[in-house]
Amino acid sequence: MYDLTVIIPTFKEEANIRKIITEVDAVFLKNALNGEILVVDDNSPDNTIAIVNELKKTKTNVSLLVRKSDHGLSQSVADGFLHASSDVFVVIDADLSHPPVLIPKMYGEIRAGSDVVIGSRYMEGGGIKKWPLKRRVISLGATFLGRLLFPDITDPVSGFFAVRKRVVAQAQLKPRGYKILLEVLGKGIWENDKEIPFEFSDREIGASKLKIKTIIEYAQQVMDITLYSFSHHESAAWREWKKVFKFGLVGLTGVIVNLAVLKLLLMAGISGYAALFFAIVVAILNNFLWNDLWTFKDSAQRLVTSVWQRLWLFYTVSAGGAVINYGIAIALTQFIGMKIELADLIGILIGFVWNFVINRRLTWGRK
Repeated sequence: MYDLTVIIPTFKEEANIRKIITEVDAVFLKNALNGEILVVDDNSPDNTIAIVNELKKTKTNVSLLVRKSDHGLSQSVADGFLHASSDVFVVIDADLSHPPVLIPKMYGEIRAGSDVVIGSRYMEGGGIKKWPLKRRVISLGATFLGRLLFPDITDPVSGFFAVRKRVVAQAQLKPRGYKILLEVLGKGIWENDKEIPFEFSDREIGASKLKIKTIIEYAQQVMDITLYSFSHHESAAWREWKKVFKFGLVGLTGVIVNLAVLKLLLMAGISGYAALFFAIVVAILNNFLWNDLWTFKDSAQRLVTSVWQRLWLFYTVSAGGAVINYGIAIALTQFIGMKIELADLIGILIGFVWNFVINRRLTWGRK
């Protein structure tokens, strides 16, 4: 039984496979790890398979799985989960873009209690080298969509991660494209995650396999995970959607409080504008208290620990949401000729998204 299995998905990697296997094995030896190296190959037409078979003669911890159909990086990793000979998996690219020296640290975090450990390019200390602008923009867009589902994770689409076997053992994975981590996060059963910064280096040899089809598959994957979470409430994605629904319900109570306070102040003889101002202030306070005590009560390792700072942030973000709501409603009526009721509804929806996303990241964000 091995301590961990390093899964390396490959397709036409004859130029890199010898070096990545050698480096991973050297890390095992240096850190006294009883590790398996599992190469999962999509029936490469070059010498990738031959080189792995050659290395197997001298390295008994190297295994090879050749897949003859349903090719794809994510599918290869998912098959690797099924064939690995340990309870801890580390996924790493064959193209030397991920540093094998971090494998022991990832394994250590798993041993310390984490269910998923992610190599992050976007947290402090991480970065990307030698990437053209087009790939950077695509990556940032993919990361943004992924963080809508998992806002506390800075790099939910990383290709470099470690995971416990039990996280994916019963998961109904539907692997596609290149973002297998998002599938694991969306359908695996996990509670504790940890991110480790690393500097991503673009492949030294060979061509990138990123295509337009990959972007389309990714968008489909995000939608699939969202729909999956609605019927699988044990998933991590559902935990986030619950916050969205709670945030919306709190917003409705704010409307009721606003109207009630406004009516009481008007009945007390307070002038209309003053009464409206105080009603809004009280409604926002109501929303903050409910969100702080209910919606985000389980927010651990809060970025903002002071309740007064969170309150100030919430008021500031809410003011921004009100400006967005008003500005969009005016723009749609003035420039498109939309009816004010519909324009206001669209403004409210966009303002709601603003309020939730920004407050989720700042007011109740995780360190």
